[in-house]
Amino acid sequence: MQKHFLTFLFVCFAGALFAQSGVIKGRVFNHKNNEPIPFVNIIIDGKPAQGATSDIDGKYMISRVSPGYARLVATSVGFKKFTSDDFLVTNAKTTDLDIGLDEQVTTLAQVEIKPSVVERNEEAPLSLQKLSIQEIERNPGGNRDISKVIQSLPGVASFPSFRNDVIVRGGGPGENRFFLDGVEIPYLNHFSTQGSSGGAVGIINVDLIREVQLYSSSFPTAKGNALSSVMDLRQIDGNKEKFGGRLSIGSSDFALTLNGPVTKNSSLILSVRRSYLQFLFTALKLPFLPTYNDYQIKYKIDLDKKNQLSVISIGALDKNKLNTGIANPDAFQEYILQALPVNDQWSYVFGLVYRHFRAKGYDTWVLSRNMLNNDQIKYTNNVEVPDSLLFKYTSQEIENKLRYEGLTDLVKWKITYGAGLEYAKYTNKTYQKVYVENQLRTLNYNSAIEMWKWNVFGQVNRAFLNNRLNFNLGIRMDANNYSDNMNNLFKQFSPRFSASYAFVPDKFFLNFSTGRYYQLPAYTALGFRSNSGTLVNDSLGIKYISADHVVLGLEYQPQTNTKISLEGFYKYYRNYPFSIRDSVAIASKGADFGVVGDEPLLPISKGRAYGFEILARRDDLFRFNIIMTYTFVRSEFTDYTGGYIPSAWDNRHLFNVTVGRKFKHNWEVGAKWRFAGGQPYTPWDMNTSSLVVAWDAQGRGYLDYEAFNTLRLKSFNQLDIRIDKGFYFKKWSLMFYLDVQNVLNFKAQQPDILVNTQEDGSVVKYVDSQGQERYELRTIASKGGTVLPSVGIMVDF
Repeated sequence: MQKHFLTFLFVCFAGALFAQSGVIKGRVFNHKNNEPIPFVNIIIDGKPAQGATSDIDGKYMISRVSPGYARLVATSVGFKKFTSDDFLVTNAKTTDLDIGLDEQVTTLAQVEIKPSVVERNEEAPLSLQKLSIQEIERNPGGNRDISKVIQSLPGVASFPSFRNDVIVRGGGPGENRFFLDGVEIPYLNHFSTQGSSGGAVGIINVDLIREVQLYSSSFPTAKGNALSSVMDLRQIDGNKEKFGGRLSIGSSDFALTLNGPVTKNSSLILSVRRSYLQFLFTALKLPFLPTYNDYQIKYKIDLDKKNQLSVISIGALDKNKLNTGIANPDAFQEYILQALPVNDQWSYVFGLVYRHFRAKGYDTWVLSRNMLNNDQIKYTNNVEVPDSLLFKYTSQEIENKLRYEGLTDLVKWKITYGAGLEYAKYTNKTYQKVYVENQLRTLNYNSAIEMWKWNVFGQVNRAFLNNRLNFNLGIRMDANNYSDNMNNLFKQFSPRFSASYAFVPDKFFLNFSTGRYYQLPAYTALGFRSNSGTLVNDSLGIKYISADHVVLGLEYQPQTNTKISLEGFYKYYRNYPFSIRDSVAIASKGADFGVVGDEPLLPISKGRAYGFEILARRDDLFRFNIIMTYTFVRSEFTDYTGGYIPSAWDNRHLFNVTVGRKFKHNWEVGAKWRFAGGQPYTPWDMNTSSLVVAWDAQGRGYLDYEAFNTLRLKSFNQLDIRIDKGFYFKKWSLMFYLDVQNVLNFKAQQPDILVNTQEDGSVVKYVDSQGQERYELRTIASKGGTVLPSVGIMVDF
């Protein structure tokens, strides 16, 4: 037996030893017109002796490449230097990488091969961060989830919870927009909070992702309706020569990705994923049992040298039911069972992206449709009889979008322009018992709204002083026919300006940007009705929310593998929806499962978020790659008196350190330590919560909004580690990882939970002096944090 086992090991590792080489091939083309560029010098970053030169058709091939992550550097006279994102090279298949170069006025003496991990963006000289696929895949504690990985970036908050809320520079989770290869995807997570953007698990399968760009200001004019960030996710293309794929098994799901040519000029990449959390949660006796499924597709066809068409689609199917079979549930389990509704949710996005190349630019048309269906239901004590119904919610959001973007590149001048048209439909059928103004009421309404939205935009980029000074000027205008408050483009006039000056070329930069950005309130707010059918928030004058940004930054690149930057930012909000029921801006809501915005709102709240960010990045420091970020941020919104109070995102201090190193034989080790200042929180309103009629209406307590965010949690920190190992055989590859979150077992403080059960599980009621029936309530400690190991396996074939 031992002999056969040793023979098996020898065969496996001999295959790995005698087939340690891969192939990279592709095409080099002019980014503005898709014409091939011959005689381009292409090398592997860090290995200047290994490379190739493109032929007359722009094609190149590099052979005998060691498996693992690599990036290419391409240089040619008359074009800007190009450094690719990281990509994975294996023996199992050829790696396809097409390279688009941008023209510039230069001379032969100016062309040098200086690979750099830091590429500057002319249109957004600051407030832009990039993540390569290697950084996403190998991020400790990220679990290959983009929403978690971006929490390592400057300005992005991190929380000790099981949610994926995107909180950027003190803005709320509903202030962000996401694009996948140019197609907007309204929701980034499974079990999404409708009216916000957070959820439990990311919907994106990173096996299809090439890079992620996160704008925290200086938003592109073509991508509107955002106040805090725009995330641009770009996918890989399918393999043009050979069919292959990947099987991934993680701690919570498994995925299958297929990848290959369809015709001579087209390729397809397709993934499907399914979770098995419900089995794990059942074994752990957790009170809820989630199941999620998703798919992701990209089909790309080169119609000819001047025309391309891509089909993009992504979808999710989520179901969350309650584990009512737990015998003798404890106080926490009982709290969740009484408060959490049953939730079924599905969504999809389907888009067509057509690009036509001209002599000095290209035109892009994006046609897409997205839909969300959200069903929630809750019964008293989870007894499903009509008299016990507390909450029943069925809603759909449907958007059909057409966007045109044009780009004209005149070398010194770069001009972008375009327009968009959208048709949206929102439906909502709600039955809900609510306790407001000291009485129990029943909301029972059907709502349906249809609206047209339109926009125009343009941007100009110009370089001066031999490319040392760069200016960007852009405008955008949005409108819709929902109401007279929002149907005039000029009322949502959104100018923006940025500039960058290189005190020392390629080393030391002063950057500045300012702009005004607009966002339409959530459909849940626009479609909220009274029982009589009145659009409540329309009658209250709801309008676009605006945010003015001012950002000033310094950037220093002493070496090509080093970047140090400092940015100060200030955001000022106007017309933020203000909850009449709770007397606070809804900017602090959205970090809970359910629905946000379906309540009476006034467009009167103001807000401000300000602070500064420090980023220090160094690749190959004693063979370690190191990224350190620190953010100081304050986030405040006005209350009913007009005074500023902290929002839920007022962490003040955010600090992250990520370290990684590659070792021989395809081993990689990484660690991430993060620190976040304590969040503000609100105490319980014990007087209202103890009322039987109030508690039974929602199965949990009520917050004391008179003391909104007057308390603050203790600071939070967490250390995560990750170990990766790859085996690269002749026709397939095997990769596995061990990811351990919260290695130090830090117990993060959470607000206490209010329950109506006693320690023995009994429920005690009494009648007060005014004849009102009340529960005897108590609080139980809620501390998050435990060591959480996970193992993942990926097989490429």
